[in-house]
Amino acid sequence: MQTKKKIPELRQALKAARAEAKSIALIPTMGNLHEGHLELIRQARRSYDFLVCSIFVNPLQFGANEDLDAYPRTLETDSEKLLAVGCDCLFLPTVTEMYGDNLQQQTEIKVPGLTENFCGRSRPGHFDGVATVVTKLFNIVTPDAAYFGLKDYQQFLVIQKLTSDLALGVEIHGVETQREKSGLAMSSRNHYLSEQQKQNAAALYRSLTDCAAKIEQGNSNFLELEVAAKSYLRDASLKPDYFNICNADNLQAATAATRRIVILAAVHVGNSRLIDNIRFQLS
Repeated sequence: MQTKKKIPELRQALKAARAEAKSIALIPTMGNLHEGHLELIRQARRSYDFLVCSIFVNPLQFGANEDLDAYPRTLETDSEKLLAVGCDCLFLPTVTEMYGDNLQQQTEIKVPGLTENFCGRSRPGHFDGVATVVTKLFNIVTPDAAYFGLKDYQQFLVIQKLTSDLALGVEIHGVETQREKSGLAMSSRNHYLSEQQKQNAAALYRSLTDCAAKIEQGNSNFLELEVAAKSYLRDASLKPDYFNICNADNLQAATAATRRIVILAAVHVGNSRLIDNIRFQLS
């Protein structure tokens, strides 16, 4: 596996891959890799020849009171995992390499509509940072495809929209959430949790599956279901940020006529904030 820290070096490696008519896929990450990240690479390997995984803890997507400095950085272990799973190239830029010397003057990408609620409301500016770094990575790598986990479904829709709106020509693939035995979605932030907090956090997925089952059984009183789910989460020692039943296509509030549904949820567990979702289609 090659490791490139500079944009020109990476572009040279990509030029060589294209000269051999290899298709290219990008897997953007912030590192501290777990099975969810590795599944992205396995899925990409099935369809593409040359895989680039980026590890970059993007300061633009962290708010003033968020965990940028504390975000786990495990580069040595990450490199071993990438090598084992068949990654071809690790892109490891610094903040200066990505954004130059004046982060505050960096051009930013804004995606309207989809970013206004849920994590966008709780984390102002977060999706601007995500959209900016993803656009920049797409411009650096110019991949044929990119792979993202569906655990952050709102982010996935945002990336789909910016790719379409800006005619970036990248095929966007979503990969299902990988879970621990308890149902807890795998996340780098799970490392912050004590064993008791992990047990409590498993209630998040249970609340989603329980709510989905009730909807599939014909309950369309979505407000009542949302209120009940939040109460359940509080009883499990979790602090709900949001729990919303939405149209899976546009994240608008679901109605009785909605067929493609996503239930989005976020909770605070101690100092950590966890997100999850469940998607399904009604017949």
